[in-house]
Amino acid sequence: MSAVQQPTQKNQGFFGNLAFNIIIPVVLMSYASSDEYLGPAWSIVAALSFPIGYGLWDLKASGKVNGFSILGILSVLLTGGFSLLKLPAEYIAIKEAAIPGLIGIAVLVTQYSNKPLVKMLILNDQIINWPHLNAVLDAKGKQPEFKKKVAVSSYIVASSFFLSSALNYILAKMILVSEPGTTAYTEELGRMTALSYPVIVIPSMILLIAALWYLFAQIKNITGEELDNFINQ
Repeated sequence: MSAVQQPTQKNQGFFGNLAFNIIIPVVLMSYASSDEYLGPAWSIVAALSFPIGYGLWDLKASGKVNGFSILGILSVLLTGGFSLLKLPAEYIAIKEAAIPGLIGIAVLVTQYSNKPLVKMLILNDQIINWPHLNAVLDAKGKQPEFKKKVAVSSYIVASSFFLSSALNYILAKMILVSEPGTTAYTEELGRMTALSYPVIVIPSMILLIAALWYLFAQIKNITGEELDNFINQ
């Protein structure tokens, strides 16, 4: 029974993220921003309330504070604030680039600490049985070698965030060309949100998956054991 429930919960999480963070906001900003419906300002308020509400619900449901969820909510609030204040589109472009850029820097900096951020991102306790892996690495004297491999994966992960930062900025500059506070500008926000998934998320995910598979291969090579021995079932 649990084997059926787990994929179902993951699918619900994926489709919930897609619906509340992409589909509903895009529809509201694209089709409800004219004066005959909600208008530019209220369509933005309505659109951004869904990802904010979903993010807060997810935080409550998980029972713990997730730094990335907080960043997501903050990002949405800044987008809404800049738009409602009718600030130049340059502010949104800089914000869109700054958040993934800061995460990329954090990945590089924390690789020199005892808790590299890359472990939380792609090799956390839900995936890897760290007590067993560390025990095997200690027994074989391979901890220093493995830390070097983790550092390489950190560069791959950081590059995914830097790529996202650059693509975010380019996408915002290319699409947000109308006067802030207008229906056209709100529709452009919707278009930018819709394009963010294929243009930004997919390339970044490819790099993250590459980093994950690299570490999986290194775990097998360094320990001399099958990867399944270290995967949490």
